[in-house]
Amino acid sequence: MTATGTREIREIAEHAFAWTGAHLAAFALGEDALAADGEVDHSWKPLGELAQVYATVSHHTAPDDPLHTHAGAMLDFAWRQTGEGELFRRMQRLEPFATYPLEVYGAFASAGYRHPAYEEAAAVVARTRSWWLTEQEPTRRLAVLSAEERSGIRRAPVEELLPAGTWLAGRPEPWTFERDAGYAATHVVFHLTDWGRDPAGLPPALADYLYDWLPAWLDTCLEAGMWDLGCELLAVAATVPRLTGDPALDGAWGRIRSAQRPTGALPELEHASGDAEAGADDDPHYFMNHYHSTLMAAFAAVLTTARPGGTTDEATGETGRKGPRHSGQGAPA
Repeated sequence: MTATGTREIREIAEHAFAWTGAHLAAFALGEDALAADGEVDHSWKPLGELAQVYATVSHHTAPDDPLHTHAGAMLDFAWRQTGEGELFRRMQRLEPFATYPLEVYGAFASAGYRHPAYEEAAAVVARTRSWWLTEQEPTRRLAVLSAEERSGIRRAPVEELLPAGTWLAGRPEPWTFERDAGYAATHVVFHLTDWGRDPAGLPPALADYLYDWLPAWLDTCLEAGMWDLGCELLAVAATVPRLTGDPALDGAWGRIRSAQRPTGALPELEHASGDAEAGADDDPHYFMNHYHSTLMAAFAAVLTTARPGGTTDEATGETGRKGPRHSGQGAPA
């Protein structure tokens, strides 16, 4: 990848984050956040995805990088929306066997934002047979295992973290790739690699399979104007060792750059509903059709261009991080 290409890819992230910062109010939790009939996909899901992307940016950028500073501010905003973790504890009482609170909390925990009282309550439920006997799709099971480990609830044995039963693990005929399989495959990679922090978590056989076929899938998605899935595939490409920095992917980034709107927003699909720039902020469909793909563009761009921030412990080889932030009951002084 040329230096010019690197600069342009980073600009995609900068523009996407500018749009995100200008639309923070849309990520805020409303009064219905704890309602039994609340729309999780319109409240907790966007906030959790915001936290996940910025946790990754914080990890993969140096402390003196403006993106690192921006990520910290966005994480602080998102954490405040949860009452500094207190809303997770309250949700635990209302829906003890729901997995989405733990999955959202895991994103915060990976960045050092912790609420010990919630973790203690969640751990009690996670030890029940009912928790483990709940029928889930393999990719969701992998997400829950990852969230448990990130939150310090338990460390799953290696064999439980293998993506058995997922579409990607079966390495199916590459021509059977389609939209739903694509999203499932990218998330298997995200969970196995801790959202790009640990590329070694991807089994070699899956890395080889992705090396062979991801470029073709990516080209198909971008040709169809599927910008959201295209960005997720670019994030995976930044994680697969032999695809990282592949000049052949420069053309894909050029397509994303061209699709990105002047505001920094990126639509999920080329012809997404509510995509008109004029009056976009007043369009109820605009935010939902743009926020995830915009975040994914920034996520993929940071993984592609950045190096892990912090210092490396020579004994463990692990990248240094800020210490955990505690709040709520049981927090240390």
